[in-house]
Amino acid sequence: MSTEAFRIGFLPLVDAALPILAHELGFAEEQGLALDLVRDVTWATVRDRLLYGHTDAAHMVAPLAIATSLGRDRPATPLAVPFVLGLNGNAITFSTALGQACGLGDTLGDPRAVGAALREVTRTRRLRFGVVHRHSSHNYMLRYWLAGVGIRPDHDVEIVVTSPTFAADALAAGEVDGICVGEPWNSIAVDRGVGRIALATAQIWRRGVEKVLAMRAGVAAERHDATLRLVRALHAAAAHFVEPGTAEASAAILARACYLDAPVDAVLRAITDRIRLVAGGVPVHYPDFMFQYREAANFPWRSQAAWLYAQMARWDGRGHDPADAAVAVGTFRPDLYRAALAGSGAPLPGASSKLEGALGQAIGAGSTQGRLVLGPDGFFDGRAFDPDDIPGYLASLP
Repeated sequence: MSTEAFRIGFLPLVDAALPILAHELGFAEEQGLALDLVRDVTWATVRDRLLYGHTDAAHMVAPLAIATSLGRDRPATPLAVPFVLGLNGNAITFSTALGQACGLGDTLGDPRAVGAALREVTRTRRLRFGVVHRHSSHNYMLRYWLAGVGIRPDHDVEIVVTSPTFAADALAAGEVDGICVGEPWNSIAVDRGVGRIALATAQIWRRGVEKVLAMRAGVAAERHDATLRLVRALHAAAAHFVEPGTAEASAAILARACYLDAPVDAVLRAITDRIRLVAGGVPVHYPDFMFQYREAANFPWRSQAAWLYAQMARWDGRGHDPADAAVAVGTFRPDLYRAALAGSGAPLPGASSKLEGALGQAIGAGSTQGRLVLGPDGFFDGRAFDPDDIPGYLASLP
């Protein structure tokens, strides 16, 4: 098998772990691939490099892949998502002043209780929160929570865009009152004494889709075999990432200047599900704060793409369009995931879509290969999302 090069764009976030480890630990090489990892600072730049052919694939926020296929903010370019790089892993961090005003304690708060305290603050002043991109899970998860606790996004709270790497600086400068970003940037804000973690996004939607591997659909078709090999390399990296005893070595690799350029301890806390809420505090353990590999976590469920599209329809002012929904759902490519891992022993879901948010406990699920167990995936408000009834779902929301 000849070696084939793949350039992959990424942002310095903990959930860029799988392409980094696939490169550093030889999983890509085992598949006959040579990865060239290209670091950027904003998601817009990651997207543009991908669209203009400067990269072959990208670590990307899932909604941005969908928005790009739909032509939101720019001409439509069909993208393919054959692999999910991780679930959850973000947090909502308040400025220290806002944390005090909301009476945050020394544990992660209940989403409804934190929301009620925040709602009282919004009665006296309009707050500003920073998210990493307009089309990001951060934006949609934050909006979902705010609306669910009676706070009106764009009215009671202004939502602006800030790069993850500058989010702590924005808090320190008083430009925003809160941020919703990925790790390690919440922890860095806390360790600098400028932020206080209020919630993990896993408390808003357990097992919510976060980062994905995105490719131009044409590249995925033209380089079909190499794409499948890349999925296999990333899957092997994910299996290694969750093995006991590997976290410290993985954190040391990710923290390097060429990747996250971040303190090793902050990275290690994220990948071991420990969150330091306040400067100098003892980290608290929140199970599955970041989620890779287990329960077919890397499978691109089309129902998760549908939920993200529903949030776009809710907040972008365009409403639901069945043709757009079909494009959005079609961006996720479980067919490529299955083709890559057929015969490997990895659990392969028998369906490509499911009812999201309906599981209160772990259950066995249908699979065409391997034994598949799916864990709790609830939304904080107890709602479930039926991907076959997006209009009904949207009509039920506050």
